[in-house]
Amino acid sequence: MNNPIKVAAVQAAPVWLDLEASIDKAIQLIEEAAANNASLVAFGEAWLPGYPFWVWVDGPFTNFGRFAQYQACSLDLNSEQAQRINQAAKDNGIYVVSGYSEYDQGSLYLGQAIIDDQGQTVATRRKLKPTMAERMVYGEGDGSDLAVVETPLGRIGALCCWEHIQPLSKYAMYSQREQIHVAAWPAFCMKPELAYALGKEVNGAASRVYAVEGQCFVLAPTSVVDEKAMELMGSLTGAELPFSPGGGHAMIYSPDGRELCTAIPEHEEGIVYAEIDLGHIDMAKIAADPAGHYSRPDVTRLLFNPQAVEPVEYELQPGVLDDNEAIEE
Repeated sequence: MNNPIKVAAVQAAPVWLDLEASIDKAIQLIEEAAANNASLVAFGEAWLPGYPFWVWVDGPFTNFGRFAQYQACSLDLNSEQAQRINQAAKDNGIYVVSGYSEYDQGSLYLGQAIIDDQGQTVATRRKLKPTMAERMVYGEGDGSDLAVVETPLGRIGALCCWEHIQPLSKYAMYSQREQIHVAAWPAFCMKPELAYALGKEVNGAASRVYAVEGQCFVLAPTSVVDEKAMELMGSLTGAELPFSPGGGHAMIYSPDGRELCTAIPEHEEGIVYAEIDLGHIDMAKIAADPAGHYSRPDVTRLLFNPQAVEPVEYELQPGVLDDNEAIEE
């Protein structure tokens, strides 16, 4: 068995649509997790500056002004705001897996970053396919976003929300021998009579199954919808809101599917903690390893393209030498 480490998953509301204030609050939560001896702390989907629940309420033209507001307070990874999170990780000697709406040259993406305890960003990723109404706001990632990174804590990976019901994406992650996985969710606040599949029962099960299928520890942080969110995300047309206050359900799962912490009530904010021992992963894999001895590649295999794809590629004009060719001649 390895030396156990303590990990933490956040259940809290950001300061909705206020990036600077949300970063201030994120830093406080990072400090709190570190003070409780956690080696890693994880935040929910689009925690900075808050998940845009308004996309599930009214149509795009009604919400057009909100698009601009949301873009203006999304996170540029090259900004001073992003560096504040990195500095907090360094100052507190803790790994941080953040969740944010990423601004990049006029486009938005559902992003996650893994930041080490020295304040270095060791991985960033984007949600491959935003879900349903999210596509009004966000662009898509590519195969390079299905990646697991080697760290002194173990092999860490992350996915957002309903990427956890994408069997092939999950298998691509399992094949990289992930040990600690962050399943980032927004709040489970959708009214069950309207969207039961978006509630904590189904999505908590998705996190739990990921732990069992991938034989890894899963941290599942969430946001909390507070009264400010209800006001900001409410209908502009008087339509009935499909969501309610609350929706928090942060949890940590073991490779055998057990819950390793006690859930916080859905309206309350806080951090859940668990001690994990990566040695337990090998015990789980003895029984079933879907990307190893329990696979049947002669029957079914995954075609996985992990390359990043850029919208523009530059090619040399015929007859034009690049610098290396010129030097060789």
